[in-house]
Amino acid sequence: MHSPESESSAANAGGEPTGIDPDGFRQAMARMPTAVTVVTALGAEGPTGLTANAVASLSLEPPLMLACLDRGSRTLRAVQQAGRFGVNVLAADQAEVARSFGTKLEMHEKWEGIGWRERDGIPALDGAPVWVACELQDVLAGGDHVIVTGAVLEVATGDGDPLVFYGGSYMGLGEAP
Repeated sequence: MHSPESESSAANAGGEPTGIDPDGFRQAMARMPTAVTVVTALGAEGPTGLTANAVASLSLEPPLMLACLDRGSRTLRAVQQAGRFGVNVLAADQAEVARSFGTKLEMHEKWEGIGWRERDGIPALDGAPVWVACELQDVLAGGDHVIVTGAVLEVATGDGDPLVFYGGSYMGLGEAP
């Protein structure tokens, strides 16, 4: 049952109220487990990166990835300038890496103590069980984020379970919330 008290000031892209409470939406989405990644690129000042969980394979033929990045992100600007990006799926023991790349710290501070190497002009994080190199294809509007799509250039896999985000916490697949 809908009541006026439950209405929200949230608006859709056309500016009309949606009736969706942003906090309620965030809580609902927290119940959907997602892989934790760091999207990386090489910018003019060096490596850039941000923690992202809105990342997915988009197509098998041709192989495409997508990632949703905050409109104001320094990493988004680097991705656009470089024309390529990497998706690093973090390992279960890399929660601190996720936390660091999820901050607004200066980029050089985010990379302190992080092992990585450049592959095809894209930073690849050490210890990531999956790394996907992409050539930027599209930058699409998506609310307060943009959706970048990329043609897959290379894929590397390693050992270890991925880090997942569920219920507002980072955990390995075998851990209970």
